[in-house]
Amino acid sequence: MSDISLSRAEKRTPSRPSGAFGRTLKKHGWSYFFILPSMLTFAIFTLFPILWALVISFQDSDIVTTGKWIGLKNYVSAFTTEGGIFLKSIENTLYYTVITVIANILIALVLAGLIQKRGKIAKTFFLAAFYLPAVSSSVIIAITWKWIFNSEYGMLNYLLSLVHIAPVRWLSDPNVVLNSITLSTVLTIPATGVVLFNAAMASIPPEFYEAAQIDGAGPIQRWWYITLPLIKSTTLYLVVLYTIASFQVFEKFFVMVKSGVGTSTQVMVTQIYENGFQQSRYGVASAQAFILFLMIASVAVVQFRMLRSDVEY
Repeated sequence: MSDISLSRAEKRTPSRPSGAFGRTLKKHGWSYFFILPSMLTFAIFTLFPILWALVISFQDSDIVTTGKWIGLKNYVSAFTTEGGIFLKSIENTLYYTVITVIANILIALVLAGLIQKRGKIAKTFFLAAFYLPAVSSSVIIAITWKWIFNSEYGMLNYLLSLVHIAPVRWLSDPNVVLNSITLSTVLTIPATGVVLFNAAMASIPPEFYEAAQIDGAGPIQRWWYITLPLIKSTTLYLVVLYTIASFQVFEKFFVMVKSGVGTSTQVMVTQIYENGFQQSRYGVASAQAFILFLMIASVAVVQFRMLRSDVEY
């Protein structure tokens, strides 16, 4: 009799969400309505296109044919068609990325360290001046560098002529053009790095430097043993940020050498653009895009393992 009464009571008792997730959903579920528009926008315009591109990368999809499942053939074609030009684009991308990321981090560190020692007014002025490239159009910056590198009337060849050096074909010589574009990136002030490094250095307690100075540590030792370890998290963020930006470089190569200089100016994104938007080979372009994604993700994982820090202050 008691068992029957218990079963009836259980039927009358409304079911409740169980566990921590259920309690959280019951307490804060209404708040998800506020972020629903952003979630829907992200799902429709970002998540769905990415997933659809992944599907296309396994299909024979072009301007005529679509929907035919071909497995990994697009990934094989990405590396084998057109004389293996995609492999050359990966090599150029890695070369550009390694040089620009290292240079941007070092330049940002030095400039932030120099600015950190200035007064309030001077610090504000230099931070604003160095941040200017970040709010300028990357296309405008690329056009400016294209004029500077012009072999006939560019400023760089004019400066070389003053010391009787023959003009250089900066953007047409296949042996020089990749280094020219890389140099243009290196000489553009890494605005984000300067600002973030400066903020990270300013947050380090001055007592650390005072104690080290009392112990006889010089400026270089204080920089190496205090500043660099305590801004490691900022360094990690900037390294990952600059690496992603360098892997995805497109506008500089497209604007400065739109027609290309053989395989010297082919990078991964220009290959994706040519296959997807010029040759309408959507399957191959999607496969190349996901190869790029896997490369960026793999490099980011390595960077996190190498540069992660548990230091808090």
